[in-house]
Amino acid sequence: MNFGSLLHLTLFYKALILSFIPSFILFPLQSTAEPTLVDLELVLAVDVSHSVDDYEASLQRQGYIDALRDPAVIRAISSGPFGRIAVTYIEWAGEHYQRTVIDWTLLEGTQSANAFADRLSTLSIGTAPSTSISRAIDYSINEIFHNDFLSKRAVIDISGDGPNSDGRHVTQSRNDAIALGITINGLPILSSRPNPNGLGAPSAWLGAYYSKNVIGGENAFLIEVFEFETFSSTLKEKLKREIKGTTEISLNTHQTPPYERMIQ
Repeated sequence: MNFGSLLHLTLFYKALILSFIPSFILFPLQSTAEPTLVDLELVLAVDVSHSVDDYEASLQRQGYIDALRDPAVIRAISSGPFGRIAVTYIEWAGEHYQRTVIDWTLLEGTQSANAFADRLSTLSIGTAPSTSISRAIDYSINEIFHNDFLSKRAVIDISGDGPNSDGRHVTQSRNDAIALGITINGLPILSSRPNPNGLGAPSAWLGAYYSKNVIGGENAFLIEVFEFETFSSTLKEKLKREIKGTTEISLNTHQTPPYERMIQ
């Protein structure tokens, strides 16, 4: 199939799918520009709820900046058939707080990836109460279906330090995303630091919670982050693997390090 046929076919399916997405997920369509074909549409969805203090939020933000400047991540970005991906960076907390920090941007090499990272380094970090992973997923679905890009793969990359505590049940949102052909990957953060809300450190079973309730779709996987100080190095590995979309991320769990949990 040539690129023109792929474009028209994907446009048709995207329009068809939009007609079935629940109305509470969607916002008005903003763009009528002809879409650009990319290898991946990637939503970086970052937890900024009150359980993440200023120090942790800074480490988390710096992790994304470092990862997007990493040569190995940039090589992964350029490794697909089109040699480019589309990325947006959002922050989320409770049901009523989702913020697009950087809108959809084409990344196709060192210059564009560094420019994205440079811009991210200049922008403020938000914060808000509660943790609604479900609404973060719903918001991300809307972002994917209302942009100027088309791809065969769409991924929502969720990092967070706690379970869903606000909004509808997270499995409902996850299942809606999977039904639309979207993959959700997870980066659950286990920290020994006291919770700013005085609720204690996140539970050691957060990875299992993400595995059961949050991630899903083709080649979905998660990697647990042990302490915010290791966020940057863990994120680099995760981005390389989800950008490439290789079968490596679907290996049996006994073949992979014990800190990773994956689904088939």
